[in-house]
Amino acid sequence: MLTPDFAGITPNDQSDDAARCTALLERLDVAELTEEFIERLGAVPSYAVSPLPVSEIRRTGSASFEALLLAMKTVDDHPDYLRERDAIALDVGVSRARAGVPIEALMTAIRLDFSVIWEAITGIAEPEDALLLVGHTTRVWEVVDGYAGETQRAYVAELARIQAEADSVRQGYLATLFSEKNLTPTELERIAEDLGQDLATEYVVAVASWDHIPALRLALANARAGNQVFTYSRADALVVFFPLGLRAGSRAQRLSASLERLTCGLIVEGCTLERVPHAAAVAASLAKLLEPAEQGAMTWTRGWARMARRELDRAGAPGLGEVERALENCGTTERRRLGEAVAAYLETGSISQAAERLYCHRNTLMNRLKRFTELTGVDPTIPVQAARLVVGWA
Repeated sequence: MLTPDFAGITPNDQSDDAARCTALLERLDVAELTEEFIERLGAVPSYAVSPLPVSEIRRTGSASFEALLLAMKTVDDHPDYLRERDAIALDVGVSRARAGVPIEALMTAIRLDFSVIWEAITGIAEPEDALLLVGHTTRVWEVVDGYAGETQRAYVAELARIQAEADSVRQGYLATLFSEKNLTPTELERIAEDLGQDLATEYVVAVASWDHIPALRLALANARAGNQVFTYSRADALVVFFPLGLRAGSRAQRLSASLERLTCGLIVEGCTLERVPHAAAVAASLAKLLEPAEQGAMTWTRGWARMARRELDRAGAPGLGEVERALENCGTTERRRLGEAVAAYLETGSISQAAERLYCHRNTLMNRLKRFTELTGVDPTIPVQAARLVVGWA
């Protein structure tokens, strides 16, 4: 506990004003200051509901007031005071962070120290002390402000440690989810509970690889994703998943919209926790389909045909070589028009809409589709044959 007689704190030749200030400060009762502080603290909502017992608040409050009053008796910060101040600041910062007291509430409580001390001083001062008190206001505030700064630093550092601990535990559960196969319902339920989620929750899944990982992390930071967004790092990719937002304008929907603008694989259809690793594998495959010049996320709707084409190519299945060779018999203009006609029809599934898109009569479009069939042997109006074109040209 602090004592007021550290060597060198009060010079022997101090002025009358300094001596008067010291005399006023020595008349203050730490116990009374602490009780007044506790009473006022009850008006701070976050403290009123915090798990901190009154005995803990009284202990740290008393130590804080002793340190503050001692420092106010000097013009400059004495090393002995600074050691004591840092010790109580660390104590308060750590305990409040662990108790879940918001930083705003903590700073409000520390500002109460100033008002409690200042009102106590003015309450015992004489009228002739008015100028003296005005001159000493700066020092009182400097002491409280320095204590507040140290407490805030201790709080933030402890909060970072708490978050690191939570992240470590969470990553352990995610590692189990992504590395284990055939997890039992009981194991899945435990992982969901530890992640703070319902087992039936459905998730959006995104995967970014290599150079695109920083952009994904930045999007999460800008969205203030919070603890409802889960990340899992792989050797060459970052997996992100979060609950599917069904409400228009929800944070989840806004985050989904921001991810759609990134270079990543994105599964927005929703999947349960058990299917998240599989969805992440699909999203990773989708991300690899993006060409360097392409913009936006590769979704399942956008990329399924391209993925199918890649798998068929790997299997050595015949592609559209015969179609391309047949079209080579056309002139450049006819080939372009046939290709545009087929592409518009495949995209819309409607003769009328495709013709409108190409600014031509529907009969013209039908003739071009017929001509394409005659040349290639593939009829775009027959679904099973159209599928070859959709996949082959993806």
